[in-house]
Amino acid sequence: MSAGAAMRDGLVRRGIALEIFTLSWMTVEASVAVAAGVAAGSVALMAFGIDSVIEFVAAFVVLQTFRAQQTGRTDRREQRALRVIGVTFFLLAAYIVSDAAYTLIAVNKPDSSLPGIAVSAAALAVMPLLSLLKRRTGTRLGSQMLLADAAESLFCAYLSATVLVGLLLNAIFGWWWADPVAALAVVPLVIKDGLETFEDDLHE
Repeated sequence: MSAGAAMRDGLVRRGIALEIFTLSWMTVEASVAVAAGVAAGSVALMAFGIDSVIEFVAAFVVLQTFRAQQTGRTDRREQRALRVIGVTFFLLAAYIVSDAAYTLIAVNKPDSSLPGIAVSAAALAVMPLLSLLKRRTGTRLGSQMLLADAAESLFCAYLSATVLVGLLLNAIFGWWWADPVAALAVVPLVIKDGLETFEDDLHE
């Protein structure tokens, strides 16, 4: 094996390790966020939990693509992975808009949630670093698929920060409307990342 091939193989293994960590993290994050969101009636937490499920699916697709590359298969898996990631952004945006609008119109006041605050704070600490590692690896590999997944991990950090602010405002001041407003605030970012992912797909 040439030095270049060995380096690429090492980067692919690193990409696989990052995606395995993502799958493990998202399993815990989604479980806690969805359970806490249901218990508190929080649209922001539910959006956060659903985003975690979407990221789990995206990470699984990326992982399978990397494993296929390890066996020497060079089909169009990476393009399909980009499309999956892109579609998930738009599905999440549609859910956030519909659920947040219902919460505001119906004045469906969410309860405060300590588990929700804890999981969003933990994600805010972990996801920027995970995104950075994916971006560095994706850049060295020339993998638009991994770069798109890095963008999704960074978006999770943005979402966790927004959700955390909404949850804290509700818990401390009783501003129930901060929860759905916090969720709506990230919709432009969701759509932007979805469009950028489809642009990456076209350039592949």
